[in-house]
Amino acid sequence: MTQPENTQRRTVGIYRWLAGGRRGFEGYLYVLHRISGTALLLFLAMHVFFTAARLLGQETWERLMAATQSPVLIFLEYLVYCAFVFHALNGVRLILVELGFAVGKPDHPAYPYRGSIHRQRPLAIVLMVITGLLIALGGFELLRFPHG
Repeated sequence: MTQPENTQRRTVGIYRWLAGGRRGFEGYLYVLHRISGTALLLFLAMHVFFTAARLLGQETWERLMAATQSPVLIFLEYLVYCAFVFHALNGVRLILVELGFAVGKPDHPAYPYRGSIHRQRPLAIVLMVITGLLIALGGFELLRFPHG
């Protein structure tokens, strides 16, 4: 028996990449980790382009640097900061889980089963609270010390 077409479509492609599915909170953190990593990669490419514009002459460089002082680009710079903070701290969480620090020792497989979620979830919550605080502090600094 084959799966309905609608179900097959949900198990491949962008839907599967974005869906947290049965993984819950940690699954959504993983998806955001992928998105923030992609955003940081795009920023890196843009940064290299802006830096390479220096080769086009002083006038071009000054025009480009003046354009970076627009409120839209300053806000995008703040979003890059947010992506960096999230990606870094969530990466620490993923490394700790991968190394087994937040997984615990294997338990005897008897009902009721105890998963490692009771150890992983507090780690995720603590790191996301720290992430939120750092993002809020970065926003405060952005408002306190305007560019330009």
